[in-house]
This record gives sequence, structure tokens and C-alpha cells, in this order.
Amino acid sequence: MLAELFAQRQFTFFWLARLAAMLSQQMLMVAVAWQMYDITESAWDLGLVGLFQFVPALLLTLPAGHLVDKLRRGRIFAFCILAQGIVALLLVFATENSFVSRELILGLSVVLGACRAFQMPTQQALVPMLVPPALLERAVTLSTTGMQAAIICGPALGGAIYVAGAAKVYGTCTALMLLAFALMQGVHDQYQPSKENTTLSSILAGVAFVWNSKLLLGATSLDLFAVLLGGATALLPIYARDILHTGPQGLGLLRAAPAAGALLMSALMLRWPIRRKVGPWLMSSVAIFGLATVVFGLSEHFGLSLIALAITGAFDNISVVMRQTLVQLETPNEIRGRVSAVNSIFIGASNQLGEFESGATAALFGPVGSVVMGGVGTLLVAAIWIRLFPALARRDRMMG
Repeated sequence: MLAELFAQRQFTFFWLARLAAMLSQQMLMVAVAWQMYDITESAWDLGLVGLFQFVPALLLTLPAGHLVDKLRRGRIFAFCILAQGIVALLLVFATENSFVSRELILGLSVVLGACRAFQMPTQQALVPMLVPPALLERAVTLSTTGMQAAIICGPALGGAIYVAGAAKVYGTCTALMLLAFALMQGVHDQYQPSKENTTLSSILAGVAFVWNSKLLLGATSLDLFAVLLGGATALLPIYARDILHTGPQGLGLLRAAPAAGALLMSALMLRWPIRRKVGPWLMSSVAIFGLATVVFGLSEHFGLSLIALAITGAFDNISVVMRQTLVQLETPNEIRGRVSAVNSIFIGASNQLGEFESGATAALFGPVGSVVMGGVGTLLVAAIWIRLFPALARRDRMMG
């Protein structure tokens, strides 16, 4: 099965490039967060890093989705990778020459957010262009598996290298981004860009499509609010240093734990896919995610914290796989970039805006109060969405 997929040369180059870029991004996130906390020792500033990435992503993602449908998708992805490599290189020079600061990190966070506004819808829309339809499901699964592997290895590797200095992490990130950019030179997708005129209506076509599909609206908004409230990623440096009393290596493991759980769940779902009771599985996974978040918030033991985070990743992965499958099944190719852009907004809001929410509430109620309140909020979201979207909650099969 994998041999047949990797025989698709274009997809193989793209998969390797995406793997290298994701590995670099995860290492970069660990280094930036730890360095920001070293500089300011402020939960608020940790939250601002997420906010400064989210705002440009929010403002640019819909226009980006329109451009993804009008331009060569492979070239857009390659440019995004190159720009992030330049950011990592700037951080190398800033750290080595001792002029890295809170303001510089926040400014570069804006650039990273802008890059990801274009990268996320591009990579989602590009996969169907590189494989025949019969291999699409396996290609999406392999892409998700590679992403989760990078999320596991990236933070742990970044934390280990950080012991030798932040500049070493940023240098490694630069090299990986350049490798990914070189690999993308071998990708020549066959997509014929849309000649549709650029109007407000065309830019918002993806929003209209999702809004008119109550199933997609319910599934994506469920993930948005659940992860926004329940995410504790921004507070991991505080937990690592002040509550669990571990160092950069421990922070890397904490960041990798949700991805480890997600990777295990991906393997289980490949072996035993969820074919029936899709809606109940989706709602239950969100509730379990919330409960595990509460456990993590209250834990003062490193091992228990790792297990709780792994559980959050495992059950969040169910939501991710279901949402991406629904989008692939129900979106026409000519608007796939714009629908993927809407999906990216939901993902970005749940992650980056969730980091800001965690930092802000931690500044008011402390890190433990912030995480526990977020987990309880996620449980409430699951209960409310069952009432708001009964068709989604009762859905039996993925298809129809």
C-alpha cells in the first residue's frame, strides 16, 4: 500500500517537504516560547506570541484561500517555507548577537502567522492534485501520520538542542526549511488555476459553502471552541519550570505528548476505522478531551501530566480526522482552497487564539485555574453542541 503511494513521485517530494517543514516549525515553537519566558517570565507575553500569530492569519486566510485557487499551489507552499526559513535565520543572528527581545519575537510571530495563513490552505488543497482519486484517502492518512510524527519529534528534539543554546535550535530550523524548499522544486502540480474574477463574493465562497452545510459548520465550530477553551499549550513552559520542575527537555516531552497520543490513535483508526456512530464518537471525543485537560491542570506529577496530555491528543485526533474527511468528501475542487482557508481559520483560532486565552486567564487566575476552567468549558461546549447540532450528534456514517 505504501509502496504504491510513494511511487507517486510528486506526492513523495511534497510529503518529505511537509515533514521537514513541520519538524522545523515545531522546534521553532518550543525555542520561541522558552526564550520568551526566559526574557519576560510573563504568562501574558506567552499568550501574546499566540495572539500575534493568530491575528495576521485571521486577516489573511480568506484572501489566501482565494489565491490558492487562482495560482500554482506548489509555488505558494514553497514561498511560505522559504519565508519561515528566513525568520529562523534572523533569530539565529539576533540570539548570537544578543539583540533578541520581546518586541522582536512578537514582530517575527506576525510574519510566521502570515506565512501560515497561506501555507495551511495550500497544503490541504495540494494533496488531491498529487495522487489519483483511488489513493486520496491513504494520502491524507499518511500526511496526517507524518505531521503527527513531526509534532512528536520536533518539540523533543528542539528541547534537547535548546540545552546547547537557542541559536542552535534556530540554525537547525533554518536548515530544515531550506531542505523543504529544495524538495518542493521537484513538485509540479497539474492544477489549472481558476480564472474567476476576484470579487468579495468569490473570496467569501468558502465561508458560504461551510455556512450552508450545517454538518461542516457544526463539526468545525465544535473543534474551534473545544480546543480554544481546552488548549494548554501556551502554558506548558510555566508547567514545565514552575509546577513540574523540569527543564527544556521536559518541555519538549510535554509538547510532544499530545502528538504521541494522536499518532497512536491514528494507527488504531487505520486498523479499526470508525464506520458507524460518527456523531456520538465525535461528541464523546470532545468530552474526554475536556476531562483529560482537567486532569493535566490539577497534576503535579510529570508522568501523569504526560499521560493526560497524550489522552487529549488521542481524542482530539478523532475530531481532526473526521473534519478533514468531511471536507475532502463534500468540497468541489474549484473551491477547495477557499474551503480549506475557512477550515484553517477554525484551526488557527483554536490554537493561536486559544494560546492567548490561556495566557490571559492564567494572568488572572493562575496557570492551574486557567487550565481547569478551560477543561470544564470544553465539557460544556460538547453538551451545548449536542443541542445546537442534533443531526451532527446523531450522524451514523461519514458518507450521507
